[in-house]
Amino acid sequence: MERTSAQPLLQAVESSSDWLLEHYEHLHRHPELSMEEHDTAEYIEDVLQGLGLETQRIGETGVVAIIENGDDRVVLGRADMDALPVTEDTALEYVSETPGVMHACGHDTHMAGLLGAVRTLTEHRDSWHGTFIALFQPSEEDASGARAMVADGLVYKTPKPDACFACHAMVGPAGQVSVKPGPTLSSADSMQITVFGRGAHGSMPHLSVDPVVLASSIVLRLQTIVARETEPGTFAVVTVGALHAGSSSNIIADRAELQLNVRTYDEKVRERVLAAIERIVRAECEAAGSPREPEFTYDDHYPVTDNDADLHDLVRASFDAAFGDDSQTATPATASEDFCAIPEAFGTPYAYWFVGSTDRERYSDAEARGAVSTEIPGNHSPAFAPVAEPTVVRIAQSHVAAAMAVFGSAE
Repeated sequence: MERTSAQPLLQAVESSSDWLLEHYEHLHRHPELSMEEHDTAEYIEDVLQGLGLETQRIGETGVVAIIENGDDRVVLGRADMDALPVTEDTALEYVSETPGVMHACGHDTHMAGLLGAVRTLTEHRDSWHGTFIALFQPSEEDASGARAMVADGLVYKTPKPDACFACHAMVGPAGQVSVKPGPTLSSADSMQITVFGRGAHGSMPHLSVDPVVLASSIVLRLQTIVARETEPGTFAVVTVGALHAGSSSNIIADRAELQLNVRTYDEKVRERVLAAIERIVRAECEAAGSPREPEFTYDDHYPVTDNDADLHDLVRASFDAAFGDDSQTATPATASEDFCAIPEAFGTPYAYWFVGSTDRERYSDAEARGAVSTEIPGNHSPAFAPVAEPTVVRIAQSHVAAAMAVFGSAE
């Protein structure tokens, strides 16, 4: 099928910027935590139904609407919905009205942007043929939302897409779109390790097996996994984010708990790192004379976000044509996502891209001084405040440009 320019649709998105920003500000004011997005889901449903679309709930608070516009290719666009347990510290006029909860990761921009894409595709059906699935996913922050929608029958309740798309607002020049083939976001594994000692009075350490000393040895030895067991140039992160043991200065406890986070881009590297963690922990416990085997509990797992190369090329060409110099090659991020569980359930290729959300002058000034990381609040910061325009508009436009790359022209 002959391809056509997405430019008229992108201009339509631009002309609806006031509508987009109104919804963005509402969503920012009313954040909800993972799997608690009940009011958010109702709001999204109201907007979609106001556009003449039927909606369905999938995964409790997930919302799906389908735009059917001919028998042709099917595209799925996804936006995540949940906020974070963060107290907002911005100067925005539309600051969060929910105490202790904030859209500190930009999911409000994602929702508003996808709504903008839906409105544009709904109102300009003469410009494309196919089916567009708008999917608003809950609970990305704890890696359960995508799986919840799949478990609730997503693949049986919607047509099978030919391509799935998602994006994320990030620190960077506002409105700049960046995408790359292959690994784009790392996998992530969270785990808790409990090691056991023998408790005693603090004045009688010879009667104990001290779990604090044991845990400290483990923390130090774990640093060698990346420094000495991982090939230079191969990405891996092992972080001990928490260590809990004891209750008083004069008591030697009988156990210690460590909480770890592991990030990798390659499954074989991931397997080696996780195996090395268990090997080191068991060896240190044996060396310390621990009376019990350590316990390992694996919690959240995010798979690698690994863009399909052919789909990337199609989308990148569309972004280049649509956005010119604002279409860039992405640098892999060490953050993680659960989005890919959705296309993987369908057996469908996907592409995931980033949209810059920082005031351009501010970003350029900080970049020139090497101060981006210290001066510009990033995702999950209480001061994270995307520049609403053009960020939200560009998210909507990027969804439209990606979809049009797959749809082609209307006959």
